[in-house]
Amino acid sequence: MKEYDYLILGHGIAGATLAWELRRRGRTVLVLDANQPNSASKVAAGLINPVAGKRFALAWRADELLPAASAFYRELEQHFDQQFFYELPIWKLFSSVAEQNTMVARSADQPWQDFVEDAGAPLPPTIGVRDEFGGLCIRRGGYVQLNDMLATLTREQLANGGLEYETFDWEQLVTGPTGITYAGRVRARHLVCCEGAAAIENPYFQWLPLTPNQGEVLDVECQGLSQEQVLNKGAYVVPLGNGRFRVGATYRWPPFAEGTTPEALAELSSRLAATTNLPFAVRAQKAGVRPAVRDRKPLLGRHPEVPELSIFNGFGSKGVMLAPRLATLLADHLENPAIDLWPEVNIKRYQTLYKTASRAVQLSS
Repeated sequence: MKEYDYLILGHGIAGATLAWELRRRGRTVLVLDANQPNSASKVAAGLINPVAGKRFALAWRADELLPAASAFYRELEQHFDQQFFYELPIWKLFSSVAEQNTMVARSADQPWQDFVEDAGAPLPPTIGVRDEFGGLCIRRGGYVQLNDMLATLTREQLANGGLEYETFDWEQLVTGPTGITYAGRVRARHLVCCEGAAAIENPYFQWLPLTPNQGEVLDVECQGLSQEQVLNKGAYVVPLGNGRFRVGATYRWPPFAEGTTPEALAELSSRLAATTNLPFAVRAQKAGVRPAVRDRKPLLGRHPEVPELSIFNGFGSKGVMLAPRLATLLADHLENPAIDLWPEVNIKRYQTLYKTASRAVQLSS
C-alpha cells in the first residue's frame, strides 16, 4: 500500500494549486482526477479582475489576493521556464451615458487608487474598440493561460506518479482517526476534496450550498483588434495571441443543456459586436460547469465529524485569483489546526445546514 501525506480529489485550478502548495512544503501528495471534459477550469479564460461584478466594486480582499496570485504564477513560470500569467490593463467600456455617470460617480466612494486610473480620463483611441461612452482602465489585472498551465502541471505529475486519472469510488474509502485508506492501495493522513461542481455528489459534503452553474465561451479570430488589454462590455474579451480572443461568459442555472447552445453563441456574438466594429469569426465554442456558492465565497474546512476530510471548492468564476492565497491558508490549517481559516470562507458558517441534514438522515433511518 502506497502512503502519502495528502490525497487530493480533482486537478482543476483548486486541486492543482493546493497540491503545488503542499508539495513545496515537502509533503507527499497524490491527486486523483476524473478528467471531466466539461470542468470549469478547462474552458475558463483565467481572468484576474480586481474590480468586477454588477456593482463594479473592488473585489473581496483584492489587496491580499492579487499579490499572492501574481507570486504563485511567477513561481510556476520560473519552475517550468514558460509564461502563464499575462498582466494587462482591463478596459471597462460603458454601454450608455447612464452607466458612465453611475460609474464615474461611484468611483469617488471606492478604494480604487491602486487599481483604477483617473475615472475622468478618456481611454486612448484604439482601432476596433467601440468606446463611444468612454470607460475605465483597471490596473493590476490580466489573465492566466489556464489550459496551458494545467496541462504543464499534469504532464509533470503524471511523469512523477503524483497524478492518476480515476473516478473516485466513495464506497472504497475508509476513514479513521489516523487518516484514510482508499481502495486498499492508498493510505494518507488527509483527504482534500477539490472536485468542483462534482462535489454535489460527495456524500460527506453534499450538505453545503454548492449550486453549479454552466458557462459558455467563444474562441474567436478578430484580426486588427488590439491585444494590449482585456476588454469588458457585458462580456470579457481576453487576448490569446495571433489575433485570437476568448469571449465570455454566459451563466445558466440548472437544468443544464448538453454541451454548447445556439442561444449562448448568439448572446456572446452580440456582446462582442457591441465591443468591436471589426469583423470576427467564431473558431470554437465551449461549455463548462462552475462550482458556485450562494454567498459567492469559496468553501474551505474540515468535515464537522470526520476531520481527516476537508473541502477546497466553490470558487465560481474567480478561481484563478482566489486559489493561490486560499491554498496557502488551507495548507496552514491542515498542517496546524490551531491556525484558523478566515470566517468568510470557513464551512463552519454553514454549520446549521449540516445539523439539519444530519437530523433529516436520523429521522429517515
